[in-house]
This record gives sequence, structure tokens and C-alpha cells, in this order.
Amino acid sequence: MQPFEAALQETALAVEQVLDQILTLEDTAEARLFTAMRYATLGGGKRFRPFLTRQSARLFGVASSNALRAGAAIELIHCYSLVHDDLPAMDNDSLRRGKQTVHKKFDDATAILAGDGLLTLAFEVIADPATHEMASVRTELITGLAKASGGHGMVGGQMIDLAAETTMLEIGGITRLQQLKTGAMIAFSCEAGAILGHATIQARDALRGYAHDLGLAFQIADDLLDVEGTMEETGKAVGKDEAAGKATFVSILGAERARAQAHFLADQAIEHLSVFDEAADQLRAAARFAVDRKN
Repeated sequence: MQPFEAALQETALAVEQVLDQILTLEDTAEARLFTAMRYATLGGGKRFRPFLTRQSARLFGVASSNALRAGAAIELIHCYSLVHDDLPAMDNDSLRRGKQTVHKKFDDATAILAGDGLLTLAFEVIADPATHEMASVRTELITGLAKASGGHGMVGGQMIDLAAETTMLEIGGITRLQQLKTGAMIAFSCEAGAILGHATIQARDALRGYAHDLGLAFQIADDLLDVEGTMEETGKAVGKDEAAGKATFVSILGAERARAQAHFLADQAIEHLSVFDEAADQLRAAARFAVDRKN
């Protein structure tokens, strides 16, 4: 098996090429918008979600070109969410992936429009026959992506996260928040490969279980990085949750219990993959990476 970090980097480079082609820049009146969209999307990020899509798609013999386009659409959604999260009305961050956030590099209005542009472009990409020849598959992908990124998914989780600045959440509320804000898109990233590959119900259920536990483990690791990481390692500001008075897995469980819970969830995620052979080894490695990463 290819080393995990090398496989992740290979997918990141492949997705970068697809995104570069999608985000064409022309000398038009709206060129500033596309410059901002490219700035927000290209040249950074682990591309972890497209990696999950590509690896899950490989389980079912899906062509790499189809998986990469679906992964690119997911990454467009992810990048749009980061642009909007960084705005002064949200997290008010000035650093993302080691460089200025979009509203700092450009301005607030351009950042809002760049996020809007990335969001809508994602659905244009996934609806294109180049993503899959069957309209029914593209429709299922569109529906799944809309649910994962919308009010009952990522956006709903962000709303709860904003409310958490003034309302103290218990562990159940935090789990619900993260299942929506982070977990829903991670879950769809895995399910997209199954949709592209016409997977069986058993295989889809296994990937859903894997993604559910992976998403929570990933978020606990994020909470730990916010407490224990450095700006140099993470490429963004740290200590934000404590400064905002937000309850997190770490603030409730403590760092050591939270770390143990993240590793337990990673083990549980891996167990869900027992229905697959060694073709799922990179997904198994991804669960380890999710809890051991430094950014």
C-alpha cells in the first residue's frame, strides 16, 4: 500500500488540477470575483474530503476522473464555508491555511460573493455529465450534497455553533453540533463514492458508520489542536474556543479523555470497514490520520 501521506498528497495535487480547470479566470468585469474564488480554493488545504471520496469510490471500481470531480465539488463547498466562517460576523479570523483570509485580502463584500460563487459552482460541477454519465446518479449526488451542506447539515451546525457563544451546551448538544457542522460533509464525502459506484446497501451502511465515527474523531482532534496547537502548525489562530467561552469536547472532557475518545472513535470507524478487504486500507489509515494530525 502506498504510504498514507503520499496518497493524500497525490489526491491533493490531482484535485488541485481539477479545481484549477474549473475556476477559470477570464478578463471580464467579474474577474475580481473569480480571483477571490481561486485565492480561497487553490494552493492550500489537505483535501481530506476529496481523498475520502476518491478512496471510497475505489472500493467500487469508479473511474478516478469521476471521483475527482465529485471530490472537487465537495471541496468547493468546504472552501466556501471557510470563507464565510472567517468573516467578521462569524469567527472574525485573519489567517487561514497560513495566509490572509479572503475578507482581509480583498474585502467583506467580495468574500461573501466569493463564498456564494463557490457554493453554486459546486452544484454546477456535480450536475455536469462529466461527473457521471447517468442523470439518476448525478441527481442523487446533488440531493446528498444539498442535505449535507444545508440547514440540516453544515449550515445548521454553524448556526448552533454561533448560539454556543451565549448558550452553554452539554456533551449531547456539542455532539449534535459537530455531527452537523463537520460530520455531515465528511459523511457525504464517503457516501459520494458509494453513489458513484452503485454500492450495495450493506456497503453504504458500512461507509456511513465509518464516516459518522470519523467525523466526531476529526472534530475532537480539531478541538485539541485549538487548545494545544500553535499558529505555525495549524496555519490559523488557536485558542479561539476558550476565548469565546464555547463549550467543546475538550472543555467538558478534558484533554486526555478527549484524546482517548478520539482514538476510540477512530478504532470504531475502522471496525465498520471490516466488510471490505485491503482496498479500504487507505480509509483505515485516514481514521488514524484524523486523530494524530497537527493541522
